[in-house]
Amino acid sequence: MAVLTALRESPGALVRNPVLFVPVLAVMVVQLPVMLLQSVNPVLASVASALVSLLSIAAIPFFQGGLLAMADEALGGQTSLATFLDSGKRHYVAILVAYLVLLAVNFAFGMLAFVSTFAGGILFIGSGQFGGPNLAVLVALGIVAAIGILAYLLVVFFLQFYGQAIVLEGRDAVEGLKRSVGVVRANLLSTVGYVLVAGVAGAIAGIGFAGASTLLSPDATAVMGNPAPEPSLSMLAGVGVGVLVLGTLFGGFFAVFSVAFYREITTE
Repeated sequence: MAVLTALRESPGALVRNPVLFVPVLAVMVVQLPVMLLQSVNPVLASVASALVSLLSIAAIPFFQGGLLAMADEALGGQTSLATFLDSGKRHYVAILVAYLVLLAVNFAFGMLAFVSTFAGGILFIGSGQFGGPNLAVLVALGIVAAIGILAYLLVVFFLQFYGQAIVLEGRDAVEGLKRSVGVVRANLLSTVGYVLVAGVAGAIAGIGFAGASTLLSPDATAVMGNPAPEPSLSMLAGVGVGVLVLGTLFGGFFAVFSVAFYREITTE
């Protein structure tokens, strides 16, 4: 099975090529100050987070292109940061275009969810009850929202390998998106297994990040309604190191695992 083969190949590639963790660590180092800042100044942390998110739109395509190429080389032997830089530049435009398409899809579905929720809230507040026609409209809005969520998940499911198609096969943005759809459609069961494994790993990492965020939140150290004391330097250092290690390990593993899986299902 492709998922099991990818799981077997990924650890060895990472052990042979620890340099693959370097780009992931660099990204984590950039993001870490924003997380730590929330314990000191939540408002400033929100502003910094927004700025980092804007910058990431421009940086993610380069990072994705370089990391996927490194993962591909690592599975075959040795890789280097030169591969990261070269592939990041070579595939930047194609990945950026595909990434912007996905952002547009996210925005469209997000607006659909917002409108449905807003309309339902207005209806509820205005009616003061759940009876008659109002209930029917709320149910209809709920169905629309459910369909929208399902459609969004399907879009993400079928387009998730656009980066691999662009980097590993040299396709442009449109071809990469189409190739991803074709590959997933031809390997539905294997892809479901891949998503489940990636989801479990992501959930574990997410729990770790959520725990770190909770420890750093002002409410976490507040006692009996008193203002929360600032976290100690040792606490900040401990949380920071934990986040860096967890994020770097997960990011490196997922990059190699995704490439190994894609290679397996496209050569079967």
